[in-house]
Amino acid sequence: MNAIVAVDENWGIGRNGQLLARISADLRRFKALTTGHAVILGRKTLQTFPGGRPLPGRENLIMSTTMNAVPEGAKVFRDLDSLLDYAPEDAFVIGGETVYRELLPYCGKAYVTKIHQTFDADAFFPALDDLDGWKVTETEGPFEENGVAFSYVTYEREDGR
Repeated sequence: MNAIVAVDENWGIGRNGQLLARISADLRRFKALTTGHAVILGRKTLQTFPGGRPLPGRENLIMSTTMNAVPEGAKVFRDLDSLLDYAPEDAFVIGGETVYRELLPYCGKAYVTKIHQTFDADAFFPALDDLDGWKVTETEGPFEENGVAFSYVTYEREDGR
């Protein structure tokens, strides 16, 4: 399993259910990496998508204990074990905070867009630089778009999961 996320300098990922910054290049990268793969997300993250609809071109696996209506193109999982039994090995975990924290132990790679500034975030991704067992394997950038500087950093588990 893989994680894909955009973070600020404090590993913040969002505020009030929204992204901290909208970077077109990062959204294109996200689409290129995840299209054709299953994506794993929470109910609240799904609600931030246009029309609250699943992402096209991907199997949308939603972790939720409260979601009753299942949108077309999605599967809902009420517990971690059933999701893990179903999810393909090449799935991408795409958020939010709770889903990342629950599934990061099952991820072998994390594609991180590091935004080189700090926002007033209220949701965070675990700081991989501070976690044992993760190492940087690739860095691209820095890049800049509309005054926002960012880099792409790929992390992998040292144990090769």
